[in-house]
Formats: sequence, structure tokens, C-alpha cells
Amino acid sequence: MARCLIIGCGCRGRALTRALVERGHAVRGTTRDAGSISAISDAGAEPVVADPDVVGTLVGALDHVTVVCILLGSATGSREQLAALHGPRLEMLLTKLVDTTARGIVYEAAGTVGPGVLRQGAERVLSFGEDSLASTVMLEADPADHGAWLEAALAAVSRIL
Repeated sequence: MARCLIIGCGCRGRALTRALVERGHAVRGTTRDAGSISAISDAGAEPVVADPDVVGTLVGALDHVTVVCILLGSATGSREQLAALHGPRLEMLLTKLVDTTARGIVYEAAGTVGPGVLRQGAERVLSFGEDSLASTVMLEADPADHGAWLEAALAAVSRIL
């Protein structure tokens, strides 16, 4: 059994949570909105109110985590906010991961965020993996195809485990 942290535990994140819990894993899911806590809890995850734009709010959620799933490929915000989320904020998060129990990262590299922004985020994650020897898997399934996305997300987590 592993503990997975899902950063961005919206609809797809909660579907992944249910599937991971069915397989015996513990899941922690983040949300910016305290109103989403019950939905995350109902899916089987330990809910955490944390904002990936404020990396310090995520640090406590990293305790005893094996796999970090960064599911922000369809995050919303201005072009500048999304570039920061998949740029310097992601870089800061990766720096924090060095001193944790996390063995790998699943990065959602597809979604409604611009492909250039996601490509740069993926490059950051891959570079981190090379430098830290952590496993990295790019989740490139189309998030609009929920079934195929969930299957690919489960396979990505399994590759790290």
C-alpha cells in the first residue's frame, strides 16, 4: 500500500482517488476551496485545503507520500497565472520534494492549459527526475475522455510504484 497525494483533486482527481482506494492505497487530495472537502472525503481521500500557487500550503500534505500526482493540466486562471503555476511554482514544489519520501511524480501534461505551458512544466518535472533520480511519468491522455484518462492515470501511478 502506498500513499498518493493528488494536487488538484477535482472531478478527475476524485475518480482517480476512488480507483486507488479500491486498490488498497491511501490518498490525500488537495483543493483550494474548503467547500470541496466533503466531496474529496466522500471519494475516500484525506482532504487538504492547499493552493499550488502558495507552495508552502502543500508542504504538510507531502508527509509520508510515495507518489505525487500533479493534476493541473486543466487549471483555470489568466495566462500569467497558469504560466507561473506550471513554471516557478512548480519548480518550487519540486525543490520541496527532494527532502520527502516521494519516489515519483505523475504530471498531467495534457488539458486546457496551453500546450507550451504544459510542455515547459513537463520539461521541469523530467529534469527534476533526472537530477533527483525520482521516477517521473507524463500523463498525456485527453482529460475529456474520462475513461481513457483514468486508465492512463492508474497506469502512471503503477509505473512509479
